[in-house]
Amino acid sequence: MKVTAKDVAIKCNTSTAAVSRAFRADSVIDFNLRTKILFVARELGYLPPAKRIKQIEGYRTISIVVGDILNPFYPNALEMFAKEMTMRGHHMLVHVVPSDEAVDSTISQVLKTGSDAAIIASANLSSDLAHGCKQRGMPVVLFNRIQTDGRINAVCTDNYNGGLLAAERLLARNCSSVGFIGGIRDTSTHLERRRGFIDGLNRQESRLTFEESGAYDYNESFAVISDLLEGPLRPDGLFCANDIMAFAAIDASKKIGMVVGEDIAILGFDDVPMAAWTAYDLTSFRQRIRQMVTNTVNLIEGMWQNPDVEGELIMVRSRFIERSSG
Repeated sequence: MKVTAKDVAIKCNTSTAAVSRAFRADSVIDFNLRTKILFVARELGYLPPAKRIKQIEGYRTISIVVGDILNPFYPNALEMFAKEMTMRGHHMLVHVVPSDEAVDSTISQVLKTGSDAAIIASANLSSDLAHGCKQRGMPVVLFNRIQTDGRINAVCTDNYNGGLLAAERLLARNCSSVGFIGGIRDTSTHLERRRGFIDGLNRQESRLTFEESGAYDYNESFAVISDLLEGPLRPDGLFCANDIMAFAAIDASKKIGMVVGEDIAILGFDDVPMAAWTAYDLTSFRQRIRQMVTNTVNLIEGMWQNPDVEGELIMVRSRFIERSSG
């Protein structure tokens, strides 16, 4: 027998209108009542008409929220997501978080679109909002990010291991004055790459000589690294937490006459297409974007089948790409 909105309403001791509102993200309804309705609907196997149509037609809509769109890594990832979504018959929406705003404001727009899931790339999501999305039946997966809230599902590169390998590489090149150029200090990419790098140095009884923040920005990194290179104790090895900052390090080094790869070894992270350009020839750590994208969409589709899945973390090892810079 087909389960109807009336069946859900009777079990929740409410009206069919309330059941209908519970499935609309922009509707006004008591939070506890919405939670109860969605739980009962899932238990009974009820789907509202809009959701049933999507299932019959074989597509769903996934929103991707991006914060650092100027970083070439993310346009590459978006292209991979677009191909993956097309292959699986899903629709993709892209929401860009303005640099001066928090991701929470953008997520409220995502909820209004009626998307069936959200992928949060390069932005931090509050635990309360993640929980709110789940209560509305919208799975959320972090992409290239992890958070301290272990209930949030995430797919990312093993940044810690990349940091370890970066330390091993610079020490193998006999670098004795080693520096780290970090990104945005409260992001997992910065924290884990830094932690792995310092642990890698410590394992070989070495230490970090210089540390600065370039905020994943070329201009800011260029200024910081220029000051560093013109100081009395010039580094002979630099690990930059992403390729953009490594490009700035190479340009700053060349500007004062240093030979990159000889006078100073420079490593990046991400291996964006520009890393292979002759002007940079950057040694970097390639994030396996295709595998990360596939894992992310698999996780979302699994959550559609089992909404109670939470706290799943999928980590993908990066690939070391050796070029002349380091």
